[in-house]
Amino acid sequence: MKIAQIGESILQQVATPVVEFNSVNLIEFIQAMLEQLKRSNGVGIAAPQVFDSRAIMIIASKPNPRYPHAPDMEPLVLINPAIKSTSVNKVKDWEGCLSVPGLRGLINRYEWIEVSYQDVAGKIYQVKFDGFIARIFQHEFDHLIGKTWLDQIESTADVMAESLWRETILSEIS
Repeated sequence: MKIAQIGESILQQVATPVVEFNSVNLIEFIQAMLEQLKRSNGVGIAAPQVFDSRAIMIIASKPNPRYPHAPDMEPLVLINPAIKSTSVNKVKDWEGCLSVPGLRGLINRYEWIEVSYQDVAGKIYQVKFDGFIARIFQHEFDHLIGKTWLDQIESTADVMAESLWRETILSEIS
């Protein structure tokens, strides 16, 4: 499974809703996404990042070399996710992206969000995310609406080479 890189048209397209649930195709695709996410040391992935236009994302926060301070959680598959409400406050923090290799961006995101989504069987859930998990959701949700974190930066001063980020920002918080 190949990761789409910035500039590829699929990353600029709005994802299409999933209408067929519990299919072998859907289950196998989600498993392949999970395996790719683990191989890439990511904390989230969206279907457009692997050249699939369906509205599917996975949040799988855990400490790894790219995010050593990430909270640990079981992978969560969110199909047809929607944002229902958000905090008033936003928080700026650094983000990376499998589709934007070598760069980090300081992105302003909602502190918490309430969302709805469906699971692989089509059952609807509502949940509230906050902190880092809310950030992951918003980042992956951007991929489903044809955006990357580059569309969210307020200034080019908020972009840094990943190597410099590791040497400076990451070493400060370690």
